[in-house]
Amino acid sequence: MHPQRYCYSSAIALAALMASPAMAQEASEPVSSGGGLQEIVVTAQKRAESLQDVPISVSAVSGAMVDSLHATSLKDLQGTVPNIQINNFTNTPNSAVFTIRGIGVIEPDPFAGNTVSIVQDGVPQYFSMGALLDLFDVDRVEVLRGPQGTLFGANTTGGVVNVSTAQPTGEFGGKAEVTIGNYDRIDVKAAIDVPVVEDVLAAKVAVMHSSRDGFYTNIVDGSDMGSRNVTAVRGYLKYTPTSDLNITLSGEYGRARNGAPVVVNGSVPGDLLYAAPGTVYPGQKLPMYQSPCRSTTAPCKAPNKYYSANSSVPDIGNMDTYRATLTIDWDNTGIGDLTAITGYKHFDLLEYTDNDATANPAFQLDTYRHTKGWQLSQELRTSVDLNDSINVLLGGFYLKTHYDHFASLILEFASPGFSQVNTQKQDNWSGSLFAQTFIDVSDKLRLQGGIRYTHEETEMLAGTENFLNPDGPGQFFGSPSIGGFDVKRKKSWDKLGWKLGFDYKASDDLLLYGYYARGFKSGGFVGRISQPQDIGPYGPETVDTFEAGLKADWFDRRLRTNLSLFYTIYKDMQVTQNYILDGDGPTQIGTSIFNAAQSTIKGFELEVTALPVDGLTLNGTLAYLDAKYDKFLFFNSLTGDYDDLKGYRLQNSPKWAATLGATYEFALFGGTATMGAGYSYTASKFLQGLTNTPIVHIQPTHLVRANIGWKPENERWSIELWGNNLFDKRYVEAATWNTGLFSQVAYKAPREYGLSFRFNW
Repeated sequence: MHPQRYCYSSAIALAALMASPAMAQEASEPVSSGGGLQEIVVTAQKRAESLQDVPISVSAVSGAMVDSLHATSLKDLQGTVPNIQINNFTNTPNSAVFTIRGIGVIEPDPFAGNTVSIVQDGVPQYFSMGALLDLFDVDRVEVLRGPQGTLFGANTTGGVVNVSTAQPTGEFGGKAEVTIGNYDRIDVKAAIDVPVVEDVLAAKVAVMHSSRDGFYTNIVDGSDMGSRNVTAVRGYLKYTPTSDLNITLSGEYGRARNGAPVVVNGSVPGDLLYAAPGTVYPGQKLPMYQSPCRSTTAPCKAPNKYYSANSSVPDIGNMDTYRATLTIDWDNTGIGDLTAITGYKHFDLLEYTDNDATANPAFQLDTYRHTKGWQLSQELRTSVDLNDSINVLLGGFYLKTHYDHFASLILEFASPGFSQVNTQKQDNWSGSLFAQTFIDVSDKLRLQGGIRYTHEETEMLAGTENFLNPDGPGQFFGSPSIGGFDVKRKKSWDKLGWKLGFDYKASDDLLLYGYYARGFKSGGFVGRISQPQDIGPYGPETVDTFEAGLKADWFDRRLRTNLSLFYTIYKDMQVTQNYILDGDGPTQIGTSIFNAAQSTIKGFELEVTALPVDGLTLNGTLAYLDAKYDKFLFFNSLTGDYDDLKGYRLQNSPKWAATLGATYEFALFGGTATMGAGYSYTASKFLQGLTNTPIVHIQPTHLVRANIGWKPENERWSIELWGNNLFDKRYVEAATWNTGLFSQVAYKAPREYGLSFRFNW
């Protein structure tokens, strides 16, 4: 085989004390509009603005909507916002896959970076592990589509998911919610605000616990698989010595003690790890299930009942996450309105996976993964009004990250007694300077321009060592070594990103806008390698996007229509390729990342909200996405030739997506009743697999949810009956195929329903 190889906050606080979330709901409490649609305030441009005045494609999901969806992580928002796909991997569910407008990273390990930045309270979450977040006591979630490099930095070529938690109010109060549902689901959420010193010091604590049984049945012993058990707590102290100064310190701890990741064997006849349905291996309680994949020429199909197998690893999927954030807002200084945000995060992930998902000892393909990492970030910016017409935002950003990754794989199927260990250790730091200017040419026309310079350095130490147990099957630890290697590399990059745009306020209720922006994703190294040359490096990739749109309110704000059209040129694409490595030893799967493709992405997003009569709200979205390779020569490790993938679809890029929803409130029994329903459609897509192979073609999905609830006149409490995936549709969520070896599949959640009780004081 011959493939082508591809921290200023403390100083400001001290100065402020000596001298005497944008953050959405701090500035985004909905404002009544005379019976019409409410105004929504966001901070997509690092300042509080009405959603209808922000000249980019941005969607906002309120905290109330998050609660009504009974969301426990960002993944539960899938299908509510146009042109964003939120997934995780079949065998590593703690690693998130965010794709906006066809731009995403399909790789579970941290070395591949991100194209969509997840930001919580102003702090970007560098690692994909844990990026789905624990959603509780949320003020709002903003989804910014398109490159956001000037204000949010590198690795935002797809966009930004900006999460703002509910900040302390300074008044005594609280809320609690209890949910019970099928699969023995129990959710408990609570938050309490306490004014420690009136108008000066406020405290808040929010907690969440969510648990349920798994959706899968283990054919080995009949138990359920895929259970969830998550607990999180977040605390705040907010100090406001003057009307111009706010200092907020927050800390969060999240604890997940879930079951082991669940993988379904989707191998087809002829694959090395294909297990015929009905087969019963020693110690197996139930017969082998039918593979959801029948051939390589047709998509996999989910069954009516979900089965898998774990015969050889502990049922463990543990993750601990710690976060701390210090935010200082100091207005009306001699150098503008200052903001400093210091963020720290540490995570520790441990999970076991039975990757062959059978009880056949000869097929054993098990993984032990332990990953630890931390990040420290600092942003300092100032917003200055040079005069009545010109505002300048200036700032700097620093980020340092480190992670250690240890993965032990038992590869019994490749050779009896064989196992392999992969280690990764990466250090990364980046610094950037940015400026954005807003110029009011007239009371209707505004121009903007921004630029950001970024310097980044990455150092990777990656190693692979092979082991062979001469006396029995492979094992995670303790077998004699038969050789390995370590590779260390270091490289730096310097990149520029920029933006030029305008917006025109044709009337009080109509905004027209357009912009051109360049963003980039950082270069890096491959950590999971089977041969030394695969480490790289691979270079940065760039995105040039042209977007035009309108935002309009009609009929005294009874109808709202937001439309955006975009055209993106995607160059030097970082392509992850898994290939089969056959040599003198056991069969292995290699991984490399290389800059080898270019694509064009175009489409639109339409969002509509209407109030046809008092009490009735209708909403809908429609998204179109045409994302295809213009140039891509793909090395086929089976044939030794290059395949021309021009015209092939990008991964995780459904052509169409749509939602419809309705909510009706009416007086009943001296209180208010609420009825709601929603429908979401996502067209077919290829989640994993560069060559658009039919076996990894994910079918279209149609999902329906509904809820009915009631609250008394004083609104102190409420009760709600709800259901998701009401018609119990069974879908494949993810599928991978390692040519000739095996296929892995994961399913979407079946029907879930429950009863929720909320209380406010």
